[in-house]
Amino acid sequence: MRKLLLSLIIAIIFGGIATAQSTIQLPEPQKTGGMPLMESLAKRSTARAFSTKEISNKQLSNILWASFGINRADGKRTAPSTMNFQGTDIYVLLKSGAYIFDAKNNKLTQVLSEDIRVLGGTQAFVKDAPVQLILVSDLSKLGKGSNEEKMNISNIDAGYISQNIYLCCVSEGLVTGARGSVDHKALAAKLKLRQDQSIVIAHSVGYAK
Repeated sequence: MRKLLLSLIIAIIFGGIATAQSTIQLPEPQKTGGMPLMESLAKRSTARAFSTKEISNKQLSNILWASFGINRADGKRTAPSTMNFQGTDIYVLLKSGAYIFDAKNNKLTQVLSEDIRVLGGTQAFVKDAPVQLILVSDLSKLGKGSNEEKMNISNIDAGYISQNIYLCCVSEGLVTGARGSVDHKALAAKLKLRQDQSIVIAHSVGYAK
């Protein structure tokens, strides 16, 4: 009886902890101010070395909102989206696990409680960056065209989001680098992506080393 009670207590405790960690409610993003656009463009660059210093949830919230957040009451976004399909999802790899960005509720929903940031790219520097952003296209949302047509849409839409990430990182005093060199098969397996989901671009985000 005591063993059963102890097991129930442990299950409740650890179940509660798992539930608490399953979502991260991000603070309200900053939608005014920041670095002037022309200055951000002048300073935009690709980083290939990162400090291991963590970024704040506020900075992460700003970057995710700027990249593909909701900026109008009708649910449209900060980056263009072909026919408003909104077929790109942003997965966020953190030390505490892997999450998907919920733009409507400005939160991260955990899909894996394992640190898989190293799978965000094949280069050695990837392991140092505190955040990896993975842009994943959901082909099931992209109309009735061929897979080739859908992938063309995916690449274009991800490009818009990628540039927003670059410019917001500059404004936040951070650095980033986009790449296609990812072990797609290994990362997709960890994220439990469906066959009609495709990894398009990965970004490391953090402080300059």
